[in-house]
Amino acid sequence: MIKEFKLPELGENISQAQITKMLVSIGDKVEIDQLVFEIETDKATVEVPSEISGIVKEIKVKDGDTAKIGQIIFTVETTDSEKKVEETKQAEPKKEEVKTVEEKPVQKEEKSSAKIIPGKTDFKLPELGENITQAHITKVMVKSGDIISEDSVVLEIETDKATVEVPAELSGKVIEVFFKDGDTAKVGDMIFNVEWGTSTEKIEAPKSESPKTEPVKEENREVKSEYSKPEPQATKAEPKTEMQASRPQRSDLAVNIAPASPSVRRFAREIGIDIHQVNGTGPGGRISIEDVKAFTKSINENISKGTVGGSFVGVGRQPLPDFSKYGEIEKTAMSNVRKKTAEHLSYAWATIPHVTQFDKADITELEELRKKFSKNVEASGGKLTVTAILLKVIASALKVYPQFNAAVDMEDKEIIFKKYYNVGIAVDTEKGLIVPVIKNVDKKNIVQLSVELKELSERARTKKIIIEEMQGGNFSISNLGGIGGTYFTPIVNSPEVAILGVSRSAIESVYKEGEFIPRLMMPLSLSYDHRVIDGADAIKFLRWVIEALENPFLLSLEG
Repeated sequence: MIKEFKLPELGENISQAQITKMLVSIGDKVEIDQLVFEIETDKATVEVPSEISGIVKEIKVKDGDTAKIGQIIFTVETTDSEKKVEETKQAEPKKEEVKTVEEKPVQKEEKSSAKIIPGKTDFKLPELGENITQAHITKVMVKSGDIISEDSVVLEIETDKATVEVPAELSGKVIEVFFKDGDTAKVGDMIFNVEWGTSTEKIEAPKSESPKTEPVKEENREVKSEYSKPEPQATKAEPKTEMQASRPQRSDLAVNIAPASPSVRRFAREIGIDIHQVNGTGPGGRISIEDVKAFTKSINENISKGTVGGSFVGVGRQPLPDFSKYGEIEKTAMSNVRKKTAEHLSYAWATIPHVTQFDKADITELEELRKKFSKNVEASGGKLTVTAILLKVIASALKVYPQFNAAVDMEDKEIIFKKYYNVGIAVDTEKGLIVPVIKNVDKKNIVQLSVELKELSERARTKKIIIEEMQGGNFSISNLGGIGGTYFTPIVNSPEVAILGVSRSAIESVYKEGEFIPRLMMPLSLSYDHRVIDGADAIKFLRWVIEALENPFLLSLEG
Protein backbone atom coordinates (compact mmCIF):
# COMPACT_ATOMS: atom_id res chain seq x y z
CA MET A 1 0.00 0.00 0.00
CA ILE A 2 1.01 3.64 -0.43
CA LYS A 3 1.90 5.73 2.60
CA GLU A 4 2.58 9.46 2.78
CA PHE A 5 5.41 11.12 4.66
CA LYS A 6 4.46 14.67 5.69
CA LEU A 7 6.56 17.53 7.08
CA PRO A 8 6.34 17.02 10.86
CA GLU A 9 5.91 19.62 13.60
CA LEU A 10 9.18 21.53 14.01
CA GLY A 11 8.62 23.60 17.12
CA GLU A 12 6.67 26.49 18.59
CA ASN A 13 5.54 29.14 16.08
CA ILE A 14 7.18 27.37 13.10
CA SER A 15 4.67 26.84 10.29
CA GLN A 16 6.95 26.12 7.34
CA ALA A 17 10.52 25.30 6.32
CA GLN A 18 12.70 25.43 3.24
CA ILE A 19 13.76 22.05 1.78
CA THR A 20 17.49 22.55 1.30
CA LYS A 21 18.32 18.98 0.20
CA MET A 22 16.39 15.78 -0.51
CA LEU A 23 18.47 12.80 0.60
CA VAL A 24 16.35 10.16 -1.18
CA SER A 25 15.26 9.55 -4.77
CA ILE A 26 12.42 7.66 -6.44
CA GLY A 27 13.10 3.93 -6.14
CA ASP A 28 15.21 4.24 -2.99
CA LYS A 29 14.38 2.04 -0.04
CA VAL A 30 13.96 3.97 3.21
CA GLU A 31 13.85 2.70 6.76
CA ILE A 32 12.33 4.22 9.89
CA ASP A 33 14.70 6.84 11.43
CA GLN A 34 16.69 7.12 8.19
CA LEU A 35 17.53 10.75 7.32
CA VAL A 36 15.45 11.59 4.25
CA PHE A 37 15.80 15.34 3.74
CA GLU A 38 17.40 18.48 5.14
CA ILE A 39 15.37 21.58 5.99
CA GLU A 40 16.14 25.13 7.00
CA THR A 41 13.82 27.14 9.23
CA ASP A 42 14.29 30.65 10.58
CA LYS A 43 15.98 29.02 13.58
CA ALA A 44 18.40 26.42 12.22
CA THR A 45 19.14 23.74 9.64
CA VAL A 46 17.80 20.31 10.62
CA GLU A 47 17.98 16.80 9.15
CA VAL A 48 14.61 15.03 9.23
CA PRO A 49 14.33 11.26 9.83
CA SER A 50 11.66 9.09 8.20
CA GLU A 51 8.73 7.78 10.23
CA ILE A 52 7.78 5.18 7.61
CA SER A 53 9.61 2.49 5.64
CA GLY A 54 9.26 1.27 2.07
CA ILE A 55 10.21 2.08 -1.53
CA VAL A 56 10.01 5.76 -2.56
CA LYS A 57 7.32 6.06 -5.24
CA GLU A 58 6.90 9.82 -5.64
CA ILE A 59 8.66 12.94 -4.38
CA LYS A 60 6.40 15.99 -4.28
CA VAL A 61 9.02 18.67 -3.49
CA LYS A 62 12.45 19.56 -4.77
CA ASP A 63 15.54 21.26 -3.35
CA GLY A 64 14.80 24.90 -2.62
CA ASP A 65 11.04 24.49 -2.20
CA THR A 66 9.23 25.81 0.88
CA ALA A 67 6.91 23.31 2.56
CA LYS A 68 4.25 23.84 5.20
CA ILE A 69 3.77 21.71 8.30
CA GLY A 70 1.67 18.69 7.31
CA GLN A 71 2.48 18.97 3.59
CA ILE A 72 3.23 15.67 1.81
CA ILE A 73 6.95 15.41 1.02
CA PHE A 74 7.07 11.97 -0.57
CA THR A 75 5.16 8.69 -0.75
CA VAL A 76 6.42 5.15 -0.27
CA GLU A 77 5.13 1.73 -1.24
CA THR A 78 5.20 -0.68 1.67
CA THR A 79 6.00 -4.38 1.35
CA ASP A 80 2.33 -5.39 0.85
CA SER A 81 1.39 -7.73 -2.04
CA GLU A 82 1.37 -6.49 -5.64
CA LYS A 83 -2.34 -7.08 -5.74
CA LYS A 84 -2.97 -4.51 -3.03
CA VAL A 85 -0.65 -2.09 -4.77
CA GLU A 86 -2.58 -2.49 -8.04
CA GLU A 87 -5.88 -2.03 -6.22
CA THR A 88 -4.55 1.16 -4.67
CA LYS A 89 -3.39 2.44 -8.04
CA GLN A 90 -6.76 1.68 -9.61
CA ALA A 91 -8.59 3.37 -6.75
CA GLU A 92 -6.60 6.58 -7.06
CA PRO A 93 -8.00 7.67 -10.49
CA LYS A 94 -11.52 7.18 -9.14
CA LYS A 95 -10.80 9.63 -6.38
CA GLU A 96 -9.55 12.12 -8.90
CA GLU A 97 -12.69 11.67 -11.01
CA VAL A 98 -14.90 12.30 -7.99
CA LYS A 99 -12.91 15.38 -7.17
CA THR A 100 -13.28 16.66 -10.74
CA VAL A 101 -17.01 16.12 -10.68
CA GLU A 102 -17.26 18.01 -7.42
CA GLU A 103 -15.27 20.93 -8.73
CA LYS A 104 -17.28 21.44 -11.95
CA PRO A 105 -20.55 22.49 -10.34
CA VAL A 106 -18.65 24.94 -8.16
CA GLN A 107 -17.12 26.54 -11.22
CA LYS A 108 -20.50 26.78 -12.90
CA GLU A 109 -21.95 28.23 -9.74
CA GLU A 110 -19.26 30.89 -9.63
CA LYS A 111 -19.79 31.83 -13.25
CA SER A 112 -23.53 32.01 -12.85
CA SER A 113 -23.18 34.32 -9.87
CA ALA A 114 -21.30 36.76 -12.06
CA LYS A 115 -24.14 37.03 -14.62
CA ILE A 116 -26.56 39.90 -14.51
CA ILE A 117 -30.05 38.70 -13.56
CA PRO A 118 -32.68 39.55 -16.20
CA GLY A 119 -34.59 42.67 -15.17
CA LYS A 120 -31.86 43.69 -12.78
CA THR A 121 -28.42 45.20 -13.03
CA ASP A 122 -25.60 46.19 -10.76
CA PHE A 123 -24.66 49.53 -9.31
CA LYS A 124 -20.87 49.55 -9.18
CA LEU A 125 -18.42 51.90 -7.54
CA PRO A 126 -17.55 54.32 -10.37
CA GLU A 127 -14.20 55.76 -11.35
CA LEU A 128 -13.20 58.29 -8.68
CA GLY A 129 -10.20 60.01 -10.16
CA GLU A 130 -6.63 59.47 -11.24
CA ASN A 131 -4.70 56.88 -9.16
CA ILE A 132 -7.71 56.18 -6.90
CA THR A 133 -8.41 52.46 -6.90
CA GLN A 134 -10.69 52.08 -3.86
CA ALA A 135 -12.68 54.01 -1.28
CA HIS A 136 -13.94 53.66 2.26
CA ILE A 137 -17.75 53.58 2.42
CA THR A 138 -18.68 55.87 5.28
CA LYS A 139 -22.44 55.63 4.73
CA VAL A 140 -24.81 53.55 2.57
CA MET A 141 -27.92 55.70 2.04
CA VAL A 142 -30.17 53.01 0.54
CA LYS A 143 -31.49 49.63 1.65
CA SER A 144 -33.35 46.72 0.08
CA GLY A 145 -36.76 47.81 -1.20
CA ASP A 146 -35.94 51.52 -1.54
CA ILE A 147 -36.96 53.31 -4.74
CA ILE A 148 -34.17 55.48 -6.12
CA SER A 149 -34.14 57.97 -8.94
CA GLU A 150 -31.43 59.03 -11.31
CA ASP A 151 -28.87 61.37 -9.69
CA SER A 152 -30.14 60.67 -6.16
CA VAL A 153 -27.27 60.27 -3.65
CA VAL A 154 -26.89 56.58 -2.68
CA LEU A 155 -23.42 56.45 -1.12
CA GLU A 156 -21.03 58.55 0.89
CA ILE A 157 -17.41 57.49 0.41
CA GLU A 158 -14.04 58.59 1.68
CA THR A 159 -10.89 58.34 -0.44
CA ASP A 160 -7.38 59.40 0.44
CA LYS A 161 -8.22 62.74 -1.17
CA ALA A 162 -11.72 63.71 -0.03
CA THR A 163 -15.20 62.70 1.14
CA VAL A 164 -17.60 62.32 -1.80
CA GLU A 165 -21.33 61.69 -2.28
CA VAL A 166 -22.06 59.21 -5.09
CA PRO A 167 -25.28 59.61 -7.14
CA ALA A 168 -27.27 56.84 -8.84
CA GLU A 169 -27.01 56.61 -12.62
CA LEU A 170 -30.54 55.31 -13.22
CA SER A 171 -33.83 54.98 -11.34
CA GLY A 172 -35.33 51.74 -10.01
CA LYS A 173 -35.88 49.54 -6.96
CA VAL A 174 -33.01 48.38 -4.76
CA ILE A 175 -33.06 44.56 -4.55
CA GLU A 176 -29.99 43.72 -2.44
CA VAL A 177 -27.17 45.77 -0.87
CA PHE A 178 -23.81 44.04 -0.65
CA PHE A 179 -21.75 46.58 1.30
CA LYS A 180 -22.26 48.17 4.71
CA ASP A 181 -21.08 51.30 6.49
CA GLY A 182 -17.39 50.97 7.19
CA ASP A 183 -16.59 48.59 4.30
CA THR A 184 -13.87 49.29 1.76
CA ALA A 185 -14.81 48.89 -1.92
CA LYS A 186 -12.67 48.76 -5.01
CA VAL A 187 -13.49 50.70 -8.16
CA GLY A 188 -15.82 48.44 -10.15
CA ASP A 189 -17.13 46.53 -7.12
CA MET A 190 -20.87 45.80 -7.14
CA ILE A 191 -22.43 47.87 -4.34
CA PHE A 192 -26.08 46.84 -4.80
CA ASN A 193 -28.53 45.29 -7.27
CA VAL A 194 -31.32 47.39 -8.80
CA GLU A 195 -34.45 46.39 -10.69
CA TRP A 196 -34.72 48.93 -13.47
CA GLY A 197 -38.22 48.08 -14.74
CA THR A 198 -39.27 46.75 -18.14
CA SER A 199 -37.36 49.21 -20.29
CA THR A 200 -34.70 47.29 -22.22
CA GLU A 201 -32.72 50.45 -22.80
CA LYS A 202 -32.46 51.14 -19.10
CA ILE A 203 -31.26 47.61 -18.43
CA GLU A 204 -28.75 47.74 -21.26
CA ALA A 205 -27.29 51.11 -20.25
CA PRO A 206 -25.18 49.98 -17.32
CA LYS A 207 -23.93 46.95 -19.28
CA SER A 208 -22.08 49.18 -21.70
CA GLU A 209 -19.78 50.14 -18.85
CA SER A 210 -18.95 46.56 -17.85
CA PRO A 211 -15.85 46.26 -20.07
CA LYS A 212 -14.25 49.03 -17.99
CA THR A 213 -14.65 47.07 -14.80
CA GLU A 214 -14.04 43.60 -16.27
CA PRO A 215 -10.27 43.72 -15.60
CA VAL A 216 -11.11 44.33 -11.94
CA LYS A 217 -13.15 41.08 -11.88
CA GLU A 218 -10.42 39.06 -13.58
CA GLU A 219 -7.73 40.48 -11.32
CA ASN A 220 -9.52 39.36 -8.21
CA ARG A 221 -10.97 35.94 -9.06
CA GLU A 222 -8.07 34.28 -7.27
CA VAL A 223 -8.99 36.17 -4.11
CA LYS A 224 -12.54 34.81 -4.36
CA SER A 225 -11.47 31.24 -3.68
CA GLU A 226 -10.10 32.26 -0.29
CA TYR A 227 -13.45 33.46 0.98
CA SER A 228 -16.68 31.70 1.86
CA LYS A 229 -20.07 33.28 1.32
CA PRO A 230 -21.53 34.34 4.68
CA GLU A 231 -25.17 34.46 5.67
CA PRO A 232 -26.98 37.70 4.77
CA GLN A 233 -26.85 39.07 8.31
CA ALA A 234 -23.36 37.81 9.17
CA THR A 235 -20.91 40.26 10.64
CA LYS A 236 -17.82 38.39 9.51
CA ALA A 237 -15.19 40.04 7.35
CA GLU A 238 -15.71 37.50 4.52
CA PRO A 239 -17.57 38.86 1.46
CA LYS A 240 -20.95 37.54 0.32
CA THR A 241 -20.61 37.88 -3.44
CA GLU A 242 -18.08 37.53 -6.18
CA MET A 243 -17.72 41.25 -6.52
CA GLN A 244 -17.28 41.67 -2.80
CA ALA A 245 -14.64 38.98 -2.97
CA SER A 246 -12.68 41.35 -5.17
CA ARG A 247 -11.92 43.57 -2.22
CA PRO A 248 -8.15 44.03 -1.93
CA GLN A 249 -6.10 41.86 0.37
CA ARG A 250 -4.18 43.53 3.16
CA SER A 251 -0.98 43.58 1.10
CA ASP A 252 -2.77 45.70 -1.49
CA LEU A 253 -3.62 48.36 1.08
CA ALA A 254 -0.05 49.48 1.62
CA VAL A 255 -0.47 52.26 -0.91
CA ASN A 256 -4.16 52.90 -0.34
CA ILE A 257 -6.50 53.85 2.46
CA ALA A 258 -7.14 51.40 5.31
CA PRO A 259 -10.70 50.80 6.61
CA ALA A 260 -10.32 52.34 10.05
CA SER A 261 -11.75 55.28 11.95
CA PRO A 262 -9.59 58.35 12.72
CA SER A 263 -9.29 57.30 16.38
CA VAL A 264 -7.97 53.86 15.40
CA ARG A 265 -5.54 55.44 12.94
CA ARG A 266 -4.33 57.81 15.64
CA PHE A 267 -3.88 54.93 18.10
CA ALA A 268 -1.83 52.98 15.53
CA ARG A 269 0.37 56.00 14.84
CA GLU A 270 0.97 56.56 18.55
CA ILE A 271 2.30 53.02 19.08
CA GLY A 272 4.28 53.00 15.84
CA ILE A 273 2.17 50.57 13.78
CA ASP A 274 1.43 50.93 10.06
CA ILE A 275 -2.37 50.68 9.95
CA HIS A 276 -2.25 49.28 6.38
CA GLN A 277 -0.63 46.07 7.60
CA VAL A 278 -3.30 45.28 10.19
CA ASN A 279 -5.98 42.70 9.37
CA GLY A 280 -9.43 43.94 10.32
CA THR A 281 -12.01 41.58 11.83
CA GLY A 282 -14.97 43.94 11.55
CA PRO A 283 -17.51 44.14 8.72
CA GLY A 284 -15.75 44.36 5.37
CA GLY A 285 -12.35 44.12 7.05
CA ARG A 286 -12.96 47.13 9.29
CA ILE A 287 -10.00 47.65 11.64
CA SER A 288 -10.64 48.23 15.35
CA ILE A 289 -8.34 49.16 18.22
CA GLU A 290 -8.48 45.51 19.33
CA ASP A 291 -7.20 44.47 15.88
CA VAL A 292 -4.25 46.87 16.20
CA LYS A 293 -3.48 45.52 19.68
CA ALA A 294 -3.69 41.93 18.49
CA PHE A 295 -1.43 42.74 15.54
CA THR A 296 1.16 44.33 17.82
CA LYS A 297 1.03 41.37 20.19
CA SER A 298 1.44 38.86 17.37
CA ILE A 299 4.57 40.65 16.15
CA ASN A 300 6.07 40.52 19.61
CA GLU A 301 5.20 36.87 20.18
CA ASN A 302 5.70 35.40 16.72
CA ILE A 303 8.75 36.97 15.15
CA SER A 304 9.25 33.99 12.87
CA LYS A 305 5.81 34.57 11.43
CA GLY A 306 6.11 38.32 11.28
CA THR A 307 6.67 38.51 7.55
CA VAL A 308 6.93 42.16 6.70
CA GLY A 309 8.42 42.00 3.24
CA GLY A 310 11.95 42.89 4.25
CA SER A 311 11.16 45.95 6.33
CA PHE A 312 10.05 46.54 9.88
CA VAL A 313 6.35 47.16 10.47
CA GLY A 314 5.68 50.88 10.52
CA VAL A 315 8.87 51.79 8.65
CA GLY A 316 8.52 52.53 4.97
CA ARG A 317 10.89 51.11 2.38
CA GLN A 318 12.88 53.18 -0.05
CA PRO A 319 13.71 51.73 -3.46
CA LEU A 320 17.38 51.01 -4.07
CA PRO A 321 19.22 52.70 -6.93
CA ASP A 322 20.40 50.70 -9.93
CA PHE A 323 23.90 49.83 -8.71
CA SER A 324 24.76 48.17 -12.02
CA LYS A 325 25.05 51.63 -13.57
CA TYR A 326 28.26 52.16 -11.60
CA GLY A 327 29.92 48.79 -12.11
CA GLU A 328 29.58 45.03 -11.97
CA ILE A 329 27.33 43.56 -9.27
CA GLU A 330 26.28 40.14 -8.06
CA LYS A 331 23.01 39.29 -6.29
CA THR A 332 22.73 36.49 -3.74
CA ALA A 333 19.50 35.44 -2.08
CA MET A 334 19.40 35.66 1.72
CA SER A 335 19.33 32.37 3.59
CA ASN A 336 16.34 31.84 5.88
CA VAL A 337 18.57 32.38 8.92
CA ARG A 338 19.94 35.66 7.55
CA LYS A 339 16.47 36.83 6.46
CA LYS A 340 14.86 36.15 9.82
CA THR A 341 17.84 37.63 11.68
CA ALA A 342 17.44 40.84 9.69
CA GLU A 343 13.70 41.03 10.38
CA HIS A 344 14.01 40.13 14.06
CA LEU A 345 16.82 42.58 14.80
CA SER A 346 15.08 45.36 12.84
CA TYR A 347 12.00 44.80 14.97
CA ALA A 348 14.01 44.70 18.21
CA TRP A 349 15.95 47.85 17.34
CA ALA A 350 12.82 49.78 16.37
CA THR A 351 10.62 48.74 19.31
CA ILE A 352 13.04 48.52 22.25
CA PRO A 353 14.46 51.77 23.66
CA HIS A 354 18.07 50.65 23.80
CA VAL A 355 20.71 51.97 26.16
CA THR A 356 24.23 50.50 26.32
CA GLN A 357 26.45 50.68 29.42
CA PHE A 358 30.22 50.15 29.13
CA ASP A 359 32.84 49.08 31.67
CA LYS A 360 35.94 46.91 32.05
CA ALA A 361 36.68 43.88 34.20
CA ASP A 362 40.13 43.09 35.56
CA ILE A 363 40.41 39.37 34.79
CA THR A 364 44.13 38.95 35.56
CA GLU A 365 43.57 36.46 38.41
CA LEU A 366 40.63 34.84 36.63
CA GLU A 367 42.78 34.13 33.58
CA GLU A 368 45.37 32.43 35.77
CA LEU A 369 42.67 30.22 37.30
CA ARG A 370 41.23 29.47 33.87
CA LYS A 371 44.56 28.25 32.55
CA LYS A 372 45.22 26.29 35.75
CA PHE A 373 41.96 24.30 35.59
CA SER A 374 41.48 24.12 31.83
CA LYS A 375 42.93 20.59 31.60
CA ASN A 376 40.45 19.35 34.20
CA VAL A 377 37.60 20.61 32.06
CA GLU A 378 39.13 19.18 28.86
CA ALA A 379 39.27 15.78 30.55
CA SER A 380 35.47 16.02 30.92
CA GLY A 381 35.02 16.82 27.23
CA GLY A 382 34.61 20.59 27.50
CA LYS A 383 36.66 23.74 27.09
CA LEU A 384 37.04 26.24 29.92
CA THR A 385 36.40 29.64 28.31
CA VAL A 386 35.50 33.06 29.62
CA THR A 387 32.06 32.57 28.08
CA ALA A 388 31.49 29.40 30.11
CA ILE A 389 32.45 31.24 33.29
CA LEU A 390 30.23 34.17 32.32
CA LEU A 391 27.26 31.81 32.02
CA LYS A 392 27.51 31.02 35.72
CA VAL A 393 28.14 34.64 36.63
CA ILE A 394 25.13 35.89 34.64
CA ALA A 395 22.79 33.27 36.14
CA SER A 396 23.80 34.44 39.62
CA ALA A 397 23.44 38.12 38.68
CA LEU A 398 19.92 37.50 37.33
CA LYS A 399 18.90 36.21 40.76
CA VAL A 400 20.22 39.33 42.44
CA TYR A 401 18.66 41.66 39.81
CA PRO A 402 15.41 39.95 38.68
CA GLN A 403 14.38 42.83 36.39
CA PHE A 404 17.03 41.53 33.96
CA ASN A 405 15.32 38.13 33.91
CA ALA A 406 12.02 39.53 32.66
CA ALA A 407 9.90 40.38 29.63
CA VAL A 408 7.69 43.40 28.88
CA ASP A 409 4.00 43.09 27.96
CA MET A 410 3.05 46.52 26.63
CA GLU A 411 -0.51 45.48 25.75
CA ASP A 412 -1.44 44.54 29.32
CA LYS A 413 1.14 46.94 30.84
CA GLU A 414 2.82 44.14 32.77
CA ILE A 415 6.35 42.98 33.49
CA ILE A 416 6.75 39.20 33.42
CA PHE A 417 9.40 37.98 35.86
CA LYS A 418 10.81 34.52 35.08
CA LYS A 419 11.79 32.08 37.81
CA TYR A 420 14.09 30.00 35.60
CA TYR A 421 17.53 30.91 34.24
CA ASN A 422 18.22 30.14 30.57
CA VAL A 423 21.04 31.98 28.81
CA GLY A 424 21.54 32.26 25.04
CA ILE A 425 24.97 32.34 23.42
CA ALA A 426 25.36 34.06 20.04
CA VAL A 427 27.17 31.75 17.61
CA ASP A 428 28.54 32.85 14.25
CA THR A 429 27.86 30.25 11.53
CA GLU A 430 28.27 30.19 7.77
CA LYS A 431 24.50 30.68 7.49
CA GLY A 432 24.48 33.66 9.84
CA LEU A 433 24.01 34.43 13.51
CA ILE A 434 22.03 31.96 15.63
CA VAL A 435 21.53 31.89 19.40
CA PRO A 436 21.47 28.44 21.06
CA VAL A 437 20.10 28.49 24.61
CA ILE A 438 21.60 26.68 27.62
CA LYS A 439 18.79 25.78 30.00
CA ASN A 440 18.81 25.94 33.82
CA VAL A 441 22.27 27.48 34.01
CA ASP A 442 21.92 28.08 37.75
CA LYS A 443 21.66 24.33 38.40
CA LYS A 444 24.93 23.41 36.61
CA ASN A 445 28.55 23.91 37.59
CA ILE A 446 31.13 25.52 35.33
CA VAL A 447 32.49 22.18 34.15
CA GLN A 448 29.03 21.06 33.03
CA LEU A 449 28.40 24.39 31.38
CA SER A 450 31.75 24.21 29.54
CA VAL A 451 30.91 20.77 28.14
CA GLU A 452 27.39 21.74 27.10
CA LEU A 453 28.55 25.03 25.57
CA LYS A 454 31.16 23.27 23.45
CA GLU A 455 28.71 20.62 22.23
CA LEU A 456 25.95 23.13 21.52
CA SER A 457 28.28 25.47 19.59
CA GLU A 458 29.60 22.60 17.46
CA ARG A 459 26.09 21.43 16.62
CA ALA A 460 25.12 24.99 15.68
CA ARG A 461 28.06 25.34 13.30
CA THR A 462 27.53 21.92 11.72
CA LYS A 463 23.76 22.48 11.35
CA LYS A 464 22.86 19.64 13.71
CA ILE A 465 21.11 21.80 16.29
CA ILE A 466 17.41 21.17 16.95
CA ILE A 467 14.65 23.74 17.30
CA GLU A 468 14.12 23.24 21.05
CA GLU A 469 17.76 24.21 21.68
CA MET A 470 17.09 27.63 20.17
CA GLN A 471 14.12 28.58 22.35
CA GLY A 472 13.38 29.81 25.88
CA GLY A 473 16.26 32.25 26.42
CA ASN A 474 16.05 34.92 29.16
CA PHE A 475 19.36 36.75 28.59
CA SER A 476 22.01 36.62 25.85
CA ILE A 477 25.80 36.80 25.70
CA SER A 478 27.67 37.83 22.55
CA ASN A 479 31.44 37.27 22.84
CA LEU A 480 33.55 38.79 20.05
CA GLY A 481 36.77 38.63 22.08
CA GLY A 482 38.19 35.87 19.94
CA ILE A 483 37.93 38.11 16.87
CA GLY A 484 38.90 41.54 18.22
CA GLY A 485 37.52 44.99 18.88
CA THR A 486 37.14 47.04 22.04
CA TYR A 487 33.48 47.91 22.61
CA PHE A 488 30.26 47.44 20.61
CA THR A 489 26.53 47.96 21.10
CA PRO A 490 24.74 44.58 20.93
CA ILE A 491 21.02 44.61 20.09
CA VAL A 492 18.69 43.17 22.73
CA ASN A 493 17.28 39.82 21.59
CA SER A 494 13.53 40.50 21.97
CA PRO A 495 11.53 39.51 24.00
CA GLU A 496 14.53 39.47 26.34
CA VAL A 497 15.42 42.75 28.05
CA ALA A 498 19.24 42.68 28.14
CA ILE A 499 22.34 41.33 26.41
CA LEU A 500 26.02 41.36 27.40
CA GLY A 501 28.67 42.04 24.77
CA VAL A 502 32.25 40.86 25.43
CA SER A 503 35.26 42.27 23.56
CA ARG A 504 38.92 41.26 23.35
CA SER A 505 40.91 41.47 26.59
CA ALA A 506 44.16 43.40 26.54
CA ILE A 507 47.01 44.24 28.93
CA GLU A 508 46.63 47.80 30.20
CA SER A 509 48.46 49.96 32.69
CA VAL A 510 46.22 50.30 35.74
CA TYR A 511 46.86 52.55 38.72
CA LYS A 512 46.55 50.37 41.80
CA GLU A 513 47.83 50.81 45.36
CA GLY A 514 49.93 53.82 44.48
CA GLU A 515 51.54 52.53 41.31
CA PHE A 516 50.81 51.64 37.69
CA ILE A 517 50.81 47.92 37.08
CA PRO A 518 49.94 45.76 34.04
CA ARG A 519 46.50 44.15 34.25
CA LEU A 520 44.45 42.07 31.83
CA MET A 521 41.30 44.14 31.19
CA MET A 522 38.19 42.83 29.44
CA PRO A 523 35.75 45.38 27.89
CA LEU A 524 32.06 44.70 28.53
CA SER A 525 29.00 46.25 26.84
CA LEU A 526 25.59 45.84 28.47
CA SER A 527 22.60 46.77 26.27
CA TYR A 528 19.21 46.87 27.99
CA ASP A 529 15.54 47.74 27.53
CA HIS A 530 14.95 51.11 29.16
CA ARG A 531 11.22 50.38 29.53
CA VAL A 532 11.94 48.01 32.40
CA ILE A 533 15.56 48.72 33.39
CA ASP A 534 16.86 52.09 34.59
CA GLY A 535 20.42 53.29 34.16
CA ALA A 536 21.24 52.94 37.86
CA ASP A 537 20.09 49.31 37.85
CA ALA A 538 22.09 48.63 34.71
CA ILE A 539 25.39 49.87 36.12
CA LYS A 540 24.74 48.00 39.39
CA PHE A 541 24.14 44.81 37.42
CA LEU A 542 27.26 45.33 35.30
CA ARG A 543 29.39 46.15 38.36
CA TRP A 544 28.13 42.98 40.07
CA VAL A 545 29.21 40.93 37.04
CA ILE A 546 32.61 42.63 37.02
CA GLU A 547 33.17 42.08 40.75
CA ALA A 548 32.21 38.41 40.36
CA LEU A 549 34.80 38.05 37.60
CA GLU A 550 37.42 39.83 39.65
CA ASN A 551 36.47 37.99 42.88
CA PRO A 552 35.14 34.52 42.00
CA PHE A 553 34.29 33.85 45.67
CA LEU A 554 31.42 36.33 45.25
CA LEU A 555 29.51 33.67 43.29
CA SER A 556 29.37 31.48 46.38
CA LEU A 557 28.80 34.42 48.70
CA GLU A 558 25.96 36.22 46.88
CA GLY A 559 25.03 34.12 43.84
